Amino acid sequence: MAERSIPRIFSQRRRAARVARAMIRQARPDAARFLLDAMAEETVERLGFMQVKPGVALVIGDLTGMVTAYLQTVGAEVETRCIGTFDEESPIAFEKYDLVVTIGSLDTLNDVPGALLILNAAMKPGGLLLAVFSGAGSLTTLKAAMMAADGERPAARIHPQIDARGGADLLARANFRSQVADSFTLSVSYGTLQRLIDDLRDQGMGSALASHSPSLTASHRALAEKAFADLGENGRTLESFEIVTLTGWKA
Repeated sequence: MAERSIPRIFSQRRRAARVARAMIRQARPDAARFLLDAMAEETVERLGFMQVKPGVALVIGDLTGMVTAYLQTVGAEVETRCIGTFDEESPIAFEKYDLVVTIGSLDTLNDVPGALLILNAAMKPGGLLLAVFSGAGSLTTLKAAMMAADGERPAARIHPQIDARGGADLLARANFRSQVADSFTLSVSYGTLQRLIDDLRDQGMGSALASHSPSLTASHRALAEKAFADLGENGRTLESFEIVTLTGWKA
């Protein structure tokens, strides 16, 4: 049987670099944290609602430390991994974890089904997977501004995104049962395009694409900034972030 060919959309090196940069930027008191906090708070709220009290848990990608702290309060032994150290080829111990949490990670993997199979294998029977990430419907204003700047030759500048329905299908393909997928929207007001870009970099959401898009010239940047401003009112422009949450249990 021929091997399945996996398109290389994302660069593991760039993926790790953007997280490393975010960890440095997070040391600044004025760094944006609202997405990191929203995803961590959503995770903690779900775990509390489901009264999950795992013996051993793996947490991937929680830059806030909030999820680890919560799990420790309910008596869990917690192992952590940075996003940059986990991908679809990363080995993980077999059937070790009662709970796996991944935050802001699945959406920048080249082989999401393969990564989910790895996580499934790492979980004990009956274990819970909870994945939270920025999904389809995010950054619609930024996309529009970039397309206006690129004109008739648009470049790939925004990541492809997973929606809730697609996420549920991915869980099913990876042999998770009782899949649940939903999402909520965060809307943030910006005075400038540059502030939005800074917020994305602060939170590890810069580009991780394997293909390098042409750099914006000064004139193209001015077009993007004007398009961004024109999409707003009274000097403020709204940007949306769609936070997708997936849960599934290992059979």
